[in-house]
Amino acid sequence: MSSFKTIDDLDVQGKRVLVRCDMNVPMKNGNVTDATRIERSLPTIKDLLAAGAGVIIMSHFGRPKGQVVADMSLKPVAAALAKALGRDVAFAGDCIGDDAEKAAQLASGGGVAMLENLRFHPQEEANDAAFAGKLAELGNIYVNDAFSCAHRAHASTEAIAKMLPSAAGRLMQAELVALSDALENPERPVAALVGGAKISSKMTVLGHLVSKVDMVIIGGGMANTFLFAQGIDVGLSLCESDMADAAKGILDKAAEAGCEIVLPIDAVVAKEFAEGAASETVLLDAIPADAMILDVGPASIADLTARLSQCKTLVWNGPLGAFEVKPFDTATNAVAAEAAKLTAAGSLLSVAGGGDTVAALANAGVQDQFTYVSTAGGAFLEWLEGKELPGVAALSRAD
Repeated sequence: MSSFKTIDDLDVQGKRVLVRCDMNVPMKNGNVTDATRIERSLPTIKDLLAAGAGVIIMSHFGRPKGQVVADMSLKPVAAALAKALGRDVAFAGDCIGDDAEKAAQLASGGGVAMLENLRFHPQEEANDAAFAGKLAELGNIYVNDAFSCAHRAHASTEAIAKMLPSAAGRLMQAELVALSDALENPERPVAALVGGAKISSKMTVLGHLVSKVDMVIIGGGMANTFLFAQGIDVGLSLCESDMADAAKGILDKAAEAGCEIVLPIDAVVAKEFAEGAASETVLLDAIPADAMILDVGPASIADLTARLSQCKTLVWNGPLGAFEVKPFDTATNAVAAEAAKLTAAGSLLSVAGGGDTVAALANAGVQDQFTYVSTAGGAFLEWLEGKELPGVAALSRAD
């Protein structure tokens, strides 16, 4: 990633700072049910306030498709933010116009304001310059703290960055540093663990990673397709047989790049996908025709933990098995625990991301024990694919 400014590079004393956060939090009956994203935004807000700035929060919420949808108002989120900050947060009934200007004025003297849902205006997702200009008029400086939205070129993430002095917030900064350390300038050997149900959704990821890392560990339903491509009968397992040639292509590309593809050695199989279903561990040449692979077995776990002990950097995206149902979370839990142990010992830099990944690491009880866990699903995946993220590119500067 190119170099970028942070809030340490800005003089914010007496300025109004527009901060693009991701406050798209889970909500039920008008109450925030998980405040993680709010909590992750606090360091940026607090640092700006401590430096003498007035802070104006911008965010989207849900998919209102350019219409005002009462259930998608950010007003309850503003209340949750006020509680987390321990201070008042002025709320604007719109993100542009008189209401927004009044709230911005309230923030001028070192206060905090939150604007209404950006996506109530279709111009936001259209990356409309005029709309971005109206947002920009509310402040003097722009800070993007929403890496999870950085893969979208929207008015509040891309167009506005060209209109005001701009920088990355603390959360964006932490994310970019972690991702750069993991793939751009990593300590080698580097392993990437890529799991999940379908190879078709991760083809671009795999194609990019084999040219960047020393080893790609493939798990989940994806591994079944690779095994099938190598002539192994996977029984009733989830398998995209029509992707066999694509899997072979990845194997060939990896061989050319000097990247080792690591597949399971054994498998845990069952005849039904259900909690506590009768299961057995078998070698790959003994998968019953009427059973399905739902996890990798103990020999595979031992192989993977031994490999991790030789690595310096790990990028993790996706589970090794059907972790949502016990006992098919065994391998994911064991390998995640080993990665956490090596991270704690200082011998491994571990970066993980993606929706299922966060849930799988939480299930293993190690979500706080990796070097960095990204909650940015789409943006994290596009970064793994090697794509330029518009919201990041807009912050970049040449040295």
